[in-house]
Amino acid sequence: MPWWSWLVIWTVLVLGLLGMLAFFAWWLFRKVVAAGREAAALMDKAEVLSRRADELHERFEPAVLADADELRAEREDERTRRAYARQARRDARVRRGRLLVDVDPATVPDRFAHLLRRT
Repeated sequence: MPWWSWLVIWTVLVLGLLGMLAFFAWWLFRKVVAAGREAAALMDKAEVLSRRADELHERFEPAVLADADELRAEREDERTRRAYARQARRDARVRRGRLLVDVDPATVPDRFAHLLRRT
């Protein structure tokens, strides 16, 4: 092989390497720019959330300083609300159970055909 063929081979390899490095540098640059845009959007959203949190921040008042009758009434109201919700869940559960247990065989004839046959 003549000496200039090695020069051509190495020139092609070096140019290919430089092209590949340029491609990956461009690809990495685009990824970094996109990550920067997303980080800026995230900072904007965090700022909006912190402002909302400041707006929603309620002043803490210890229950020790509150009136005992008011606290008792609030607790009784909460207890009543929870009991009502518990009863509503129980009623819904019973209703669902009755739908599963009380099936009329005549309404689903193909599934319960063996029950409708007279022997």
